[in-house]
Amino acid sequence: MKLDILAFGAHPDDVELGAGATLAKEIAQGKKVGIIDLTRGELGTRGTAEIRDKEAAAAADILGATVRENMGFSDGFFINDKTHQLEIIKMIRKYRPERVLCNAIDDRHIDHGKGSRLVSDACFLSGLVKIETIAENGRDVQEPWRPKQVYHYIQWKNLEPDFVVDVSGYIQTKKEAIMAYGSQFYDPKSDEPETPISSKNFIDSVVYRARDLGRLVGVRYAEGFTVERYVAVNSLDDLV
Repeated sequence: MKLDILAFGAHPDDVELGAGATLAKEIAQGKKVGIIDLTRGELGTRGTAEIRDKEAAAAADILGATVRENMGFSDGFFINDKTHQLEIIKMIRKYRPERVLCNAIDDRHIDHGKGSRLVSDACFLSGLVKIETIAENGRDVQEPWRPKQVYHYIQWKNLEPDFVVDVSGYIQTKKEAIMAYGSQFYDPKSDEPETPISSKNFIDSVVYRARDLGRLVGVRYAEGFTVERYVAVNSLDDLV
């Protein structure tokens, strides 16, 4: 299966929080989008890994993702090494995306920066002919593939974006996908311990960040991304 966009997140809900509206917009425009979660979020204070599995599937349905997989890496303890890189390379070669989205380059949670570097490094290595990986059938050698672009969404920290996407009309879909994670986010009836992301203020902040980024570029809502190399355009007409 060839995808247009493959979005990686260290934990289930990272992709929805960082790029949910952008993905919803791309899907609405006919793009095939996949989501890969590196871990099951088993160290999360609230809920369980099994609950997160169900929530992630529901969120993917809300966004309209073509596929969602979980790598099963160890939450909090996965590292950017050859073993983990090869597993990511297999996913990249399996789905052959034109663009990859991944975690923020620097963030409050240590897994976000680690996940960002791991996926970015794997995207480069995936294009090298001499790195051999075997497909899931256990016999076919996968062809090399390197995505055209790797973009990093913004998470807890207010990083300065290199570009923003107009997501006006898709912020509600993003919010619905986020709230599919009922165990993690604001629920006044929950008796689970409070966390930095379980307050109403946190959910509100997701919306008002998008509104503020939109204000800066003259649209209602926007999501921001950072890049690893310059974004090129064919002409000034491509800029809005």
